[in-house]
Amino acid sequence: MAQTAPDSKQGASPSMSLDEARVLPSGEREFMLDVRTQDMELNMGPQHPATHGVMRILLRVDGEIVTGAQPHLGYLHRCAEKIGENVEWLQYLPYTDRYDYLSSMNNNLGYSMAVEALMTGLEIPRRAQMLRIICAELNRIGSHLIAYGTYGLDIGAFTPFFYAFREREWMMALFEKICGARLTYSYIRIGGVFNDAPPGWLGEVERFCDVFEQKWVEYYDLLMENHIFVKRTADVGVISREMALDFGLTGPMLRGSGVDWDLRRDMPYSLYGEIWKDGAFKIPVARGEKGSLGDCWDRTWVRVMEMMESIKIVRWCLAHIEPGPIIGDVPKVLRVPTGEAYVGIENPRGELGHYVVSDGGKVAIRVRVRGPSFVNVAVTEALMTGTLLSDAVAIVGSTDVVIGETDR
Repeated sequence: MAQTAPDSKQGASPSMSLDEARVLPSGEREFMLDVRTQDMELNMGPQHPATHGVMRILLRVDGEIVTGAQPHLGYLHRCAEKIGENVEWLQYLPYTDRYDYLSSMNNNLGYSMAVEALMTGLEIPRRAQMLRIICAELNRIGSHLIAYGTYGLDIGAFTPFFYAFREREWMMALFEKICGARLTYSYIRIGGVFNDAPPGWLGEVERFCDVFEQKWVEYYDLLMENHIFVKRTADVGVISREMALDFGLTGPMLRGSGVDWDLRRDMPYSLYGEIWKDGAFKIPVARGEKGSLGDCWDRTWVRVMEMMESIKIVRWCLAHIEPGPIIGDVPKVLRVPTGEAYVGIENPRGELGHYVVSDGGKVAIRVRVRGPSFVNVAVTEALMTGTLLSDAVAIVGSTDVVIGETDR
């Protein structure tokens, strides 16, 4: 009896063995193989330049679709918190420089304020507070310049990287003049600052502000309005408002999703409450101008806009700073009163919190750090799942994490 071809609509069962065959209209026999596939695992890092440090992301992909992304941390772990429980209060200050090494001034400020919260009666001189804010905001600009330049580099734009380092180099020279260091400063101390501004330093800071306002226009036009950059970042890596709140995101990651929250205004510390009341600065909050609210472009836009707001804060301090002492009455052998305190400040990457506990001695009995990069990196897996593999670098770069802070 002649064999007839099966109905083409039904096709052949995928479980047919090699001995079975489907007869084609030509009379030839087509062998059907039972093919099984599985997702491929790829290592992104720890040496990958786009991870911005020694972080490894284990990607799982189905073709070009990312089906999983698991961050693996710990390659830069240095036991910072345990060290804080084994050295004297002031000796721990240099270790804070090395959390987020792109915003060391802010790290110094956060730790110093946490210790000062336990020292009732300690008054921080107004000039010292002015110098603290000037340095913290200049450091915020320098940190955002790195975020801006390296993000363009991740996506393939080399020029913004070199432009960003032009003004960042000037900022680092200013810090070198006031404290002698260019990256890890240990300048902001418990009770004030280490050194007063040298002659002519405040005038040079004002000139920096004048030049930066002009150069900022170049930054914005060069990258934020670039057609290729917009196509690579708009509608990519969207973090909804609800998702941002669920993951506890802070800083530009949170404001990039449309949540209007900034500790400098909403939980003011130092002189920020006074500066805000004077209307000296605003809080940039993303609006989804180029795509969906909370995408990679929005997060970058918040950082770029924040640089100009920092310039406004620095200008306010330059206009109001007066001569005076730069550090309060702090003994050389520091014994912090018994108690516990938590102080959070607005770092370039979000809320940096220090929790310290004292038993009245020269050494803390507990030091705990809330690093914004550590919290922000947690969203990576949920954010990257279901996206294209080609968007992985754009998404990771938009989180702007620093691995020194995630690992500590």
